[in-house]
Amino acid sequence: MARPLTLFEKIWVPHEVHRDEDGQSLLYVDRHFIHDGSRTAYKQLADRGLGVRRPDLTFASPDHYVPTTSRDFADVDGEDRKDMVSSLTRNTAASGVTEYGLTDDRHGIVHVMGPEQGLSLPGMLILCGDSHTSTHGAVGALAFGIGASEVAHVLATQALWQRKPKTMRVMIEGELAEGVSGKDVVLALVAQIGVNGATGHVIEYAGSTMEALSVEGRLTICNMSIEAGARAGMVAPDEATFAYLKDRPHAPKGEEWDAAVARWRGLATDPGAIFDREVFLDAAAIEPMVTWGNRPSEAVPVTAAVPDVASVEDPAQRRVLQAALDYMGLKAGMRLTDVPVDYVFIGSCTNGRIEDFRAAASVLLGRHVAPGVKAIAVPGSGLVRLQAEAEGLDRIFIEAGFEWRYSGCSMCLAVNGDTVPAGKRSASTSNRNFVGRQGPEARTHLVSPATAAATAIAGRFADHRTLGG
Repeated sequence: MARPLTLFEKIWVPHEVHRDEDGQSLLYVDRHFIHDGSRTAYKQLADRGLGVRRPDLTFASPDHYVPTTSRDFADVDGEDRKDMVSSLTRNTAASGVTEYGLTDDRHGIVHVMGPEQGLSLPGMLILCGDSHTSTHGAVGALAFGIGASEVAHVLATQALWQRKPKTMRVMIEGELAEGVSGKDVVLALVAQIGVNGATGHVIEYAGSTMEALSVEGRLTICNMSIEAGARAGMVAPDEATFAYLKDRPHAPKGEEWDAAVARWRGLATDPGAIFDREVFLDAAAIEPMVTWGNRPSEAVPVTAAVPDVASVEDPAQRRVLQAALDYMGLKAGMRLTDVPVDYVFIGSCTNGRIEDFRAAASVLLGRHVAPGVKAIAVPGSGLVRLQAEAEGLDRIFIEAGFEWRYSGCSMCLAVNGDTVPAGKRSASTSNRNFVGRQGPEARTHLVSPATAAATAIAGRFADHRTLGG
């Protein structure tokens, strides 16, 4: 009898072209996404006289450096960044790669655009020069980020050398409380296992909670797998996955669709398959979360107080945590609901999908942003923006006092003109709260879209479930 296999193994094995004596494997790549950070990779190809091996399997979208206040290239912040964006258009045109440019409705953050277009499909090996490529694992793919030299290697060969990672299963069981989202789930997980808790592993998320979660919620969770140190995050494809992908532009059609679904059903982890590590999460115990420090693991329920780091036994860790408190301008025992905010950002590859804007809009309806708070809403793609506008969500955001922007990475990272000033505090639906992530000396707190909306209204961190009229 064949050994039971995990979802990860069922994808890794058929993509393994060759295994070297040192244990490294040459893997075939099904889909390669590139963005406006690919200038260096293309230069490496040019310096070596190499072309793009499979331009039909590579798709591009400028996202990191683009403006969100307009679709005008002239508004790109800085000459070098202008060249980053324009070089993507030049290089893709010359190499035959499809680009969804600024004026294309399909433009978006690559990790929103890929699943949205049906370019990310179950069973695929998907790569991109961005750490949050793990997002695409939510549809039953193996997806991970790579460096600039590796991007060049994939462009030239449609393959990549990798060492096989270990596996971890995160079982999430139970029913989430009303108003608790995928963002809260993944923040609770990272808080539980730490930023190095999954280092060297690919996480498979499973259990009744994941089965009940929307694909968009799964995308959020897989997106932040990297924040626990994981190489990738994955969810076995199921009926929800198939419903999400059906009729997407690049998804199979007709009889090919039926055959594909039949194959995809077989990707689920076999009963009895062994993981290198298993972690359990009780869904019923998860509440809306907010980070208080400079790592995604430094997170507590929004209704809680800033923890007392003086009780941490390890002196080195205690110093790190105290430095985080000092940087964030917080003290142990402060209630998070007493902490005022200056900026609110809803968007990014973590929470820039239509479900996220619906959740925030449901909180904002009939309310207004508190005085002194600058709030911006940045759809993750042009199609998300159009759908939100068709549903009237843009009016809810605008009437509540939010700026309604165009697609792009925006305030997730300070490389495109959308930044948080020094010393100011931001409630952000993005994925990283590192020192300076949203701007030099900016203070970033990670939250869900609903919590971000409630925080904008209250002018301080707020539990959207108990927000007053």
